[in-house]
Amino acid sequence: MGRYRIRVATGAWLFSGSHNRVQLWLVGVRGESELELQLRPARGQELEFEHDIPEDLGPLQFVKLCKHHSLVDNAWFCDRITVQGPGDCVEAAFPCYSWVQGEGVLSLPEGTARLAGDNALDVFQKHREKELKERRQTYCWATWKEGLPLTIAAGCEDDLPLNMRFCEEKRLDFEWTLKAGKLEIMLKRAYTLLSSWKHLEDFDQIFWGQKSTLAEKVRQCWQDDEFFGYQFLNGANPMLLRRSTSLPSRLVLPSGMEELQTQLEKELQNNSLFEADFILLDGIPANVIRGEKQYLAAPLVMMRMEPSGKLLPLVIQIQPPSPSFPTPPLFLPSDPPLAWLLAKSWVRTSDFQLHQLQYHLLNTHLVAEVVAVATMRCLPGLHPVFKLLIPHIRYTMEINTRARTQLISDGGIFDKAVSTGGGGHVQLLRRAMTQLTYRSLCPPDDLTDRGLLGIPSALYAHDALRLWKVIARYVEEIVHLFYHGDDVVRGDPELQAWCREITEVGLCQAQDRGFPVSFQSQNQLCHFLTMCIFTCSAQHGAINQGQLEWYAWVPNAPCTMRMPPPTTKEDVTMATVIGSLPDVQQSCLQMTITWHLGRRQPDMVPLGHHKEKYFSGPKAKAVLNQFQTDLENLEREITARNEQLDLPYEYLKPSHIENSITI
Repeated sequence: MGRYRIRVATGAWLFSGSHNRVQLWLVGVRGESELELQLRPARGQELEFEHDIPEDLGPLQFVKLCKHHSLVDNAWFCDRITVQGPGDCVEAAFPCYSWVQGEGVLSLPEGTARLAGDNALDVFQKHREKELKERRQTYCWATWKEGLPLTIAAGCEDDLPLNMRFCEEKRLDFEWTLKAGKLEIMLKRAYTLLSSWKHLEDFDQIFWGQKSTLAEKVRQCWQDDEFFGYQFLNGANPMLLRRSTSLPSRLVLPSGMEELQTQLEKELQNNSLFEADFILLDGIPANVIRGEKQYLAAPLVMMRMEPSGKLLPLVIQIQPPSPSFPTPPLFLPSDPPLAWLLAKSWVRTSDFQLHQLQYHLLNTHLVAEVVAVATMRCLPGLHPVFKLLIPHIRYTMEINTRARTQLISDGGIFDKAVSTGGGGHVQLLRRAMTQLTYRSLCPPDDLTDRGLLGIPSALYAHDALRLWKVIARYVEEIVHLFYHGDDVVRGDPELQAWCREITEVGLCQAQDRGFPVSFQSQNQLCHFLTMCIFTCSAQHGAINQGQLEWYAWVPNAPCTMRMPPPTTKEDVTMATVIGSLPDVQQSCLQMTITWHLGRRQPDMVPLGHHKEKYFSGPKAKAVLNQFQTDLENLEREITARNEQLDLPYEYLKPSHIENSITI
């Protein structure tokens, strides 16, 4: 006879417990035993009990559980079950971290990560095959729009698998915050008593409520050229800037601008010329909002970097040359102040469009969803890569589903307030897909390609590279625990199927853009996994958090423009500037939504600090502990650096980065 000590842990959020009775069995190598007790698990509690079993079960392989209900199926969120066997047996852990519903028997395998085996009679092999078969029926692909990455098949959040849903506290916070935002919009509309803006100062009348210290500085400094240039390095969208290797062919210099030509060539020779080209927007149809036509442009801005690290604009071309306008006007810092301000506003509104759609929605949200769906379809819970990635796909399917039904849907926020709404946003996303390369998602490659390495004032670039190295070390140490050579990587059928599912299915045949269709080595696998975790955490943090500060003062990043781009400089007046910027309703909506989407989440889990224990064993635990230590060291370095700066860059401080895309 042996005595077993069993501990059953229940989730801590609302409605995690259950009034239904739960029955347990222990399954070992030598036998199986039903425990003569029935639990009613309570929220946030760990039930502990001991049970004598007459036969020797041997090393434990599974815990089976079944939830019985009489009238109501009251779902239960089981965290994990641990069992201490008789004598000096090592405690066995059985991670669950999922909802238990219905009356079927659920088998939880012992939590040691295992690769697929060749033995069809192996109980773990049978379990993982059965699990994947069920998952492929539950997690299905869907096409939201042709030519874009596939998504989870769910028409709304209620259609999602229960384990991908927000917890109740998260759902309540999300929905109540939206309602509070709508109320704030109504209050601001009533407070302004304005049907239209008359002066730039009128925007002050809605600049109250939730805002940060940096947002206030943006309000004060948004017209400064230095502040304008800084945003390309360290603002909400640091992804478009690149060092010039030649003068862009679209930059047609008319006669009389020989001095500018000389200056550009000099900066080019000094390796200090930079550019931001919004050509992706050329020809995208603009929205019509409440019967009023909106406008888009495809600017080019050329900038020089001073020895101090300041990035200053030299010239702005608002539209590229066309047959009807072969020499479009060029706007200079020496132009009349309002003409130069309006030209910069056209750059900022164009940056808003590419930031939100290309670099935020497509390159983080939709890529992360492909990784999430492929992981659920191809990797069983026992697979080490599943255990590595599962904390980094928390809530991603639901936030993306909500975006497709509320933000970028027909009649959604983009249609109501953004110049690319009304269908242009979908065309822009399709164009952006052609630039979604594997290298563009990996900072060492992307920053090299854009010529941004070694620039002291490029704080995003510096912090992104440091974080990439920290994540890469974590990934490599986990991978080397389970893959002892390149041949093991090549011989893992589940891993190879996962790779193909991402590249060929989810990303729509992305192998021609550099994504792998197989893994041939440990290094190749580690690089890809580092990209996945970086995209789902750090990159999204860098791109998402800035909305809260850089977009709150609407003139700094207009969501739309209501007048066409200027073709002359002399005719630009304050009425032209005000008439171009978003109206009162659009401005209120921009402020509210960007605050809602950029704010820190109440249940935010910092990078690397998930509480779920998917891995069993001391080695994997030690790797995670080292990852957390590395992140803490980086945090201290960034904090010390920021104390010396007038504008601290905090979006990539590890404590500010969420472990997955949840908003």
